[in-house]
Amino acid sequence: MDWFYIQGILILAGINLLAVLGLSLLTGFTGLFSFGHAGFMAIGAYTTAIMSVKLHLPFIPSLMIGGLIAALVSLLIGKLTLNLKGDYFCIATLGLGEAIRLILDNVQYLGGARGWPGIPLKTTLLNVVIIDIIGIIILVNLIRSKHGRNMIAIREEEMASQIIGINVFRYKMISLMISAIYAGVAGGMLGHYLGFLQPKMFQIVKSTELTIIVIFGGLGSISGSVLGALVLTSLPEMLRTFAQWRLVVYGIAVIFIMISRPQGLMGGHEFSFHAVKKIISSMFYRKKQRGLGGR
Repeated sequence: MDWFYIQGILILAGINLLAVLGLSLLTGFTGLFSFGHAGFMAIGAYTTAIMSVKLHLPFIPSLMIGGLIAALVSLLIGKLTLNLKGDYFCIATLGLGEAIRLILDNVQYLGGARGWPGIPLKTTLLNVVIIDIIGIIILVNLIRSKHGRNMIAIREEEMASQIIGINVFRYKMISLMISAIYAGVAGGMLGHYLGFLQPKMFQIVKSTELTIIVIFGGLGSISGSVLGALVLTSLPEMLRTFAQWRLVVYGIAVIFIMISRPQGLMGGHEFSFHAVKKIISSMFYRKKQRGLGGR
């Protein structure tokens, strides 16, 4: 493998990571499962392309506008769906993602179902790394703040949080909007890396992939999201030698890891040598217990 190929995998991993960080805030720290984040990525991707190609704005301002438009759409959707309980919110976001894709399929100004070629290639490994680092720093500081603690409290016990005076709806809305900004910026970077956009790039499969990465890395762990994005983005590329069987092997690998460590790679912990030692010891302890149970 040459450096150009490795660089491409790293860029895709970094783009996925940014979307996963936003979804981690919503799902891992606030407790709201979403299967519509591919829709927010699509909004960010097409808005960024419009700003860059049609209006000739610089790349970074175009990305920021793409993220803000995604947040605005999430605000409108959140007002309608955030009062839904349990699986109903998840189903509503799934419908949102598919609705956005179908709308884009029929907007001929943006290429429709045929796609939109000729988008300038402005996404580089350097700006992906810089944007990811900024995203991680913002998320870490948010989680450590009073607002982050309120979101975690809502995840743990929504009713008790409301009783002690936390505005549950407001914090759910903040979490949804921030996660939409992350997804919108990630979509903008994806469009300007591939040089082409097509609605089918943002199908439910993409939303499912992002959710799997969050769960795989560990709910409530930023470090887990980073590891999950790097591992699950690069794994299909490493398995290319298996040709048509590579997705089967990919699925088996994910299932095996989730069985051996159901709480995810980091299990709600952040990266440190103590945490890694604890994770490894817990995995060996579980295997030992199974061995004793078999006797």
